[in-house]
Amino acid sequence: MDSMLAQSLRRLDTRVAVRVLRIIMFAAATALSARLVALVPNSPVPLSMQVLVVVLSGFVLGGRDALAAQLLYLQAILMGAPYTATGMAGPAAFAGPTAGYLVSFPLAAMLAGLVCDRWNRAAWARVAGGAVALVAIYGLGTLWLAGFTGSLSKAFALGVVPFIGADVLKIAIATALLSVRKR
Repeated sequence: MDSMLAQSLRRLDTRVAVRVLRIIMFAAATALSARLVALVPNSPVPLSMQVLVVVLSGFVLGGRDALAAQLLYLQAILMGAPYTATGMAGPAAFAGPTAGYLVSFPLAAMLAGLVCDRWNRAAWARVAGGAVALVAIYGLGTLWLAGFTGSLSKAFALGVVPFIGADVLKIAIATALLSVRKR
């Protein structure tokens, strides 16, 4: 009986450890993807690979763990890690024009994961989850950016329009990566 309990505890510890490791890995991947940046002319928002990783974290980890991964990423920034697309760190990273996009990541990752899980991770559910995540990112990012630009329409023009094509492609890549993985 004792060996059965010991085996159960070891199995539980392994599952928890793997889960925590996956959360840490996606937080780190989000940080690394922030450094893959291209400047967009006339926009205060840089183009990075973060949307791909945020959405992928939702698809792979599920809503709750993706939320945890993105919150861990934001915590690292708050503590001074310069892992934003702009290179800002600490509390200042959450006061600049791109802060709305940054703080949307936990919500976006969670929504992508929840939508994907709701329909058994079907390819069309991943596309829908990615679209919902983009709405969250664009919504919060545009609202915050409007405070800097003076209007929602200008914020939309600077912080959404130049990125739609690239972000749709990122969702397609995330969906395809998981479709290939399942074969």
